[in-house]
Amino acid sequence: MTKFKRATMTLLIGTATLALAGCGADDIASPGEGTIVLPSPTPAPSPTPTPTPGSTLATPAANCPTISGSAQLTNDGTITGPTGTYRVCTLPARFTATTTLPRQPGTLYRIANRVDVGTDAGPGSSGYAVTLNIDPGVVVYSEGGPTFLAVNRGNQINAVGTPTAPIVFTSRNNVVGTNDDTSQGQWGGVVLLGRAPVTDCFEPGTGNVGSDQSNQGTVNCSRDTEGTSGALYGGASPDDNSGRMSYVQIRYSGFVLGAGRELQSLTPSGVGSATQLDHLQFHNSSDDGVEVFGGRPNMKYLVITGADDDSIDTDVGYKGFIQFVIAIQRPGGASGDSMIENDSNNNENAVPRTNVRLANFTFIHRGVTSNANGAAILLRGGGDYAMYDGILVSESRQPCLSIASTTTTQTSGTDEAGAPIFRSVLFSGCSTPFIGDRGVTAQQVADIFNAGQNNNSAFTSSLTNTFIDGPNEAAAVAVDPATISTNFSSAAYVGAVRNSSDTWYRNWTCNSSYADFGSSTGTCVSLPTI
Repeated sequence: MTKFKRATMTLLIGTATLALAGCGADDIASPGEGTIVLPSPTPAPSPTPTPTPGSTLATPAANCPTISGSAQLTNDGTITGPTGTYRVCTLPARFTATTTLPRQPGTLYRIANRVDVGTDAGPGSSGYAVTLNIDPGVVVYSEGGPTFLAVNRGNQINAVGTPTAPIVFTSRNNVVGTNDDTSQGQWGGVVLLGRAPVTDCFEPGTGNVGSDQSNQGTVNCSRDTEGTSGALYGGASPDDNSGRMSYVQIRYSGFVLGAGRELQSLTPSGVGSATQLDHLQFHNSSDDGVEVFGGRPNMKYLVITGADDDSIDTDVGYKGFIQFVIAIQRPGGASGDSMIENDSNNNENAVPRTNVRLANFTFIHRGVTSNANGAAILLRGGGDYAMYDGILVSESRQPCLSIASTTTTQTSGTDEAGAPIFRSVLFSGCSTPFIGDRGVTAQQVADIFNAGQNNNSAFTSSLTNTFIDGPNEAAAVAVDPATISTNFSSAAYVGAVRNSSDTWYRNWTCNSSYADFGSSTGTCVSLPTI
């Protein structure tokens, strides 16, 4: 969620002014309409990453593959960067038939503007019309600006890489080699639009998001993605299936649409529980790593590096389970807000009520000057949250936990799960462990945290390689999340990475100077050398 802290990014709007209507719950950011072709930036002379020694530079394919349907790829010549020269195959504005983007040597796929998978089938529809399949090792890059991939309701994406051949969504600057570890906000991201329940409905005919509170969580409750984009989501199918994304990187996203409105790396909106989201890296988003708008998606094995706002943001009635998360902010303290921001203010007793359950996480919090939320974890606005087996290291010496609003701490009400729950959660390096706001005192926050089992707000971290459990973490008493819900895997240890033999994060991720995952596919500033 945008905190008005990036004035320089807002200047990127230029003449690309987008008409955006107001939203209901504040601080909610999503894509707007984007049909603007921006000029290609001139590559800067530096930095230019050096290809991995022994790697072979790419040579362009002779032509673009033929895909299914009447909408075909456009051959837009070649593009050259430090990893070679590639054939540029621009995606159609809309995929109208199920198709596959094959991995063809010397080929990159390009997003020039907004790209739609299928058309909106509506909240009460059934079945799935169009599926976009993406093969392992494919690289899709955006030309820049307000460009994004939207998978519409009643359609699916099947982007499934492998542990050694991830799928990469990135920016043109990444291809030509002008990015560094501070680059961000160069394009939109991936938006999944589903038919699962949401709150803060869009009222047809008014253009007002959040104005219709009478139909929340029903087939008559849809939301538009902030204004006039026509990217609708919501319905009454909690088990809706927007497809699968596994072993995928989304780099350098988060383009500014307007004041208070940016895109994140991944935006699951009204996505159902049958959708599979796992082994995903969100790198250097200028907004959130992932922001979930309602629905029921579960997620596992997330790596969130360098998010300039929140690493995980959850809104408008999202209910789901998230397990195994490494989230690391960039060093220096000038970027990064909260590791978690749950729900938004206004309409705080909306139903369905947000309820997130998170297990096995390691958070490295470094944001100082840009931390508008005032804490590493912010729970507010009528949402419920439960955390298990987590480690938060506050290198910025900021407060660790803020609970804001009595609607967050209340224990009774419709669809109410009670006050936040903490079990085997460790805080290290907090200046002040707990703060409260909007009717909640710091002591009440401390009481809620200390009411859980095996929590420690004065823990001394011994993490190695930034995110791997050390001896102090190994000695901590953990709870097995599998005993709490079958949606969790068995993992009776604190943190996301148990020890040096636990390598679930390796090779499908990219490395940076502040987060080295030992991945053989290379650094984030370069295309994979696979």
